[in-house]
Amino acid sequence: MTTTVDPKIHDELARLPQDVRMRSGAVFYSGQDAFSKNRPLYILGLNPGGSPKDQTAETVERDLTAWREMASRSSRYLDESWQGKAPGTHGMQPRMRHMFDRLGVDLCETPASNLVFVRSTSEAALAAEKERLIKMCWPVHQAVLESLHIQTILCLGGTAGRWVREVVGASDRVDSFRESNARGWSSETHAARDGRCVVTVTHPGRADWRNPAADPTPLVSAALGRAPAAFRHY
Repeated sequence: MTTTVDPKIHDELARLPQDVRMRSGAVFYSGQDAFSKNRPLYILGLNPGGSPKDQTAETVERDLTAWREMASRSSRYLDESWQGKAPGTHGMQPRMRHMFDRLGVDLCETPASNLVFVRSTSEAALAAEKERLIKMCWPVHQAVLESLHIQTILCLGGTAGRWVREVVGASDRVDSFRESNARGWSSETHAARDGRCVVTVTHPGRADWRNPAADPTPLVSAALGRAPAAFRHY
């Protein structure tokens, strides 16, 4: 069966400025199946981690080529080896798998990316270019949101959540979850006027969602339940 990604997404990828395409970074974390039809959820981190100096050759352009060649039904959270470990077992990978297993949503059918495609060593380094980079990368995300009729955006970490809420105008806090442990970190759901929800959760690189005291999965499940029935594809 041939996977067909909406032409709008391909068009916006083709329009990415060279200033983004030739820098160290990454774009999509899911295979093309995830971008082929309506989906209930879009995962957005802030930007790819690592070292742009040490990973100079790992450009956005190269990553897009790899995405076109990777298995259509795949997820980097499940199928990719990180730091030489078995696929799906390192860092945030098992935490993502835990959440999506609980949600009953297939990661291979869930589009995933980062708000900004350019790699940086820290959030501070990225913040200096915030406005310019979002302006260059957001048209791709807008094409994904519109083409796949996505109603819920899952943001990994507070900075990603704040930036995405700003772009989509999600200012009305409608739900929250606070960890039942000593640190008490919070995750929140905000709604935009058009009905879309932005769910900002603790970053799975820092919070172990497999611990019931720190698991924001019920918050995400509730946000998915807020979507009109026509948009529930899980």
